[in-house]
Amino acid sequence: MKLTNLLSTKKSLILDRWLNQILANYPPETAQFLKREKDRFDNPLGYRITQGITELYQGLLSGADREQLLCSLDEVIRIWAVQDFTPSQALAFVFLLKKVVRDELAQELKNPELAEACLDLESRIDGLALLGFDVYMKRREKLCEIRVDEIKKRIGGLLRSKGIDLANI
Repeated sequence: MKLTNLLSTKKSLILDRWLNQILANYPPETAQFLKREKDRFDNPLGYRITQGITELYQGLLSGADREQLLCSLDEVIRIWAVQDFTPSQALAFVFLLKKVVRDELAQELKNPELAEACLDLESRIDGLALLGFDVYMKRREKLCEIRVDEIKKRIGGLLRSKGIDLANI
């Protein structure tokens, strides 16, 4: 059996374990809520994480192009970029997939052909992490731009309230 077929067969189990690994970084009551509540409006954080990892997993299996993978990564990483997670914290979820796949397919990976295909998959997962770093940095840059613009608006408003003409500065 090909690795892709095996991973497709175990998709829901692998995604569930991956989600559990990701949510283990949250306090227990928060993790339970994020996993339990499926409505995108009642639980936008849990919804985005679940959707993002599902799309990433499917993209890995189907050989999705770079742009599709970037969109899926952005779905998840934007959450942690806004929450001021460090890059390593924001991207750790990508590497968790490698462990989940290895644990879930431990028996099957005794087959040398599947083990070699798994190494290829792990290389693609590593590539996702590199793409994820780009996504994280773009999100952080955008946040910085927003903060700078907000500061400029506040200072401009303060100067105008004091009667200082900005055109002359």
